[in-house]
Amino acid sequence: MSLASSRTFPRHSHDQYGIGFIVSGGHRSWSQAGRVNALAGDIITVNPGEMHDGAPIGGTHRAWHMLYFDPELVRQNLGSQGSPADLVSPALHDLPLKHLMGQIFALIKAFPRNQLALEEYACRLLSAAFSRHGSRRQEPLHGVPESIARIRQRLDDMPEQNITLGELADMAGLSRFQLLRAFSRAHGTTPHAYQLQRRVLMARRLIAKGQGLSQAALEAGFFDQSHMSRAFSRQLGLTPGRYRRACA
Repeated sequence: MSLASSRTFPRHSHDQYGIGFIVSGGHRSWSQAGRVNALAGDIITVNPGEMHDGAPIGGTHRAWHMLYFDPELVRQNLGSQGSPADLVSPALHDLPLKHLMGQIFALIKAFPRNQLALEEYACRLLSAAFSRHGSRRQEPLHGVPESIARIRQRLDDMPEQNITLGELADMAGLSRFQLLRAFSRAHGTTPHAYQLQRRVLMARRLIAKGQGLSQAALEAGFFDQSHMSRAFSRQLGLTPGRYRRACA
């Protein structure tokens, strides 16, 4: 995916690994690793489920290329056993890795259907990224409370289903205010915002599989296609229609 935008993205997460680089401008982001700046030529990364946001430095346009990899594909390429791996920094300077990514995007542009070459380059990229910047995922010293983990799991499993704050609070055994405060502290966003971004990811998967936009919107729990388009564009920086064309 290639984007150029001055848009500020709200806190959200992806269900895939993301590896990319800044082409021009600068990008400032918050993640669970802290606040970082990335400038032209820097590598940017994100792990599955890692909450983060993004804004241009100085309010001007920044452009970037990004590749997303399913966790199972990463595991297969790395031969991972046991706990999954994480990329340890959301922004880093690695010229050989940036050069390799440039080759991949040039190949995608020139020969988008050369599957064997693309898979070989992807394997080289993942090997280089995780060997130099990866580590086994560590459990936090102070884990997410079980009640809050249960709420997140409910929103992960059924993002398309409507549920009230009161129902979630009852599931957690907390008051509504206690739930909002505890969930935001653990995940950096509210239950509703988290549900919305999970719906966007669900819609993205449906569209990638060839589902029509209006049907994808309904199946993902949006009121209608317009509602999905606004949330999709705000979170991912491109419209559902553009994403569908990119998947074709």
